[in-house]
Amino acid sequence: MRLIKTDLKEKYVQSAFSKIAKRYDLTNSLLSFGLHHFWKNFTVSQLENVSEGEFLDICSGTGDLAIKTVEKLPGGKVKALDFCKEMIDFGKAKAVKSGLNNKIEFIHGNAENLPFEDGCFDGTTVGFGIRNVKHINKAFNEMYRVLKPEGKAVCLEFSTPPSSLFKSIYLFYLSNILPVIGGLFGGDFDSYKYLSTSIKEFPNQERLKKIMEDAGFRDVKYHNLTFGIVAVHVGIKSN
Repeated sequence: MRLIKTDLKEKYVQSAFSKIAKRYDLTNSLLSFGLHHFWKNFTVSQLENVSEGEFLDICSGTGDLAIKTVEKLPGGKVKALDFCKEMIDFGKAKAVKSGLNNKIEFIHGNAENLPFEDGCFDGTTVGFGIRNVKHINKAFNEMYRVLKPEGKAVCLEFSTPPSSLFKSIYLFYLSNILPVIGGLFGGDFDSYKYLSTSIKEFPNQERLKKIMEDAGFRDVKYHNLTFGIVAVHVGIKSN
């Protein structure tokens, strides 16, 4: 399965995530063997020098990163944006259950056209969502626009393991195991086949770093986690 054409991508992805929203969190834990919690905690830790402020979580899904942000940065508030209403509904329910709904506002919107004024956030996060947007560069341009000067953007995404041996094992898992487990527990084989393909065709660490730099971010660096299965990219908006 090749990735769908850019002009059809937004509607396809929106439909795919609406189908798997109900079991999304469970399937995430199964497919990552629970490691996604560690990856997300590390992502939020990159914002710890900004203990208070306004944060934006883009492609927020069911709100994991938004919830972890206000848990670890109790002085902060988060706007959690996603273009899939079904995912947002589950995120709202999780925030209420966690008692954090007064610190998180869920918004139905598009990462490529953020409904916010320039320079209004101290930090932005995006976790496992940037590869699903129609134009990655536009999403980073928008993140840059809405950040305050010296604000920080943190991006958690699947990436390319540096080790050729581990990369081969990882690609086998993506092609042959992930879609099956996702189909069985997530309830939609095609959606997880898309997930597998989107991971394999996503820019590697250096290419994503260049995309962020082209959007204007400075001091862009990345951290490989779990042998490079995922990478956390961090960039700062210039003063």
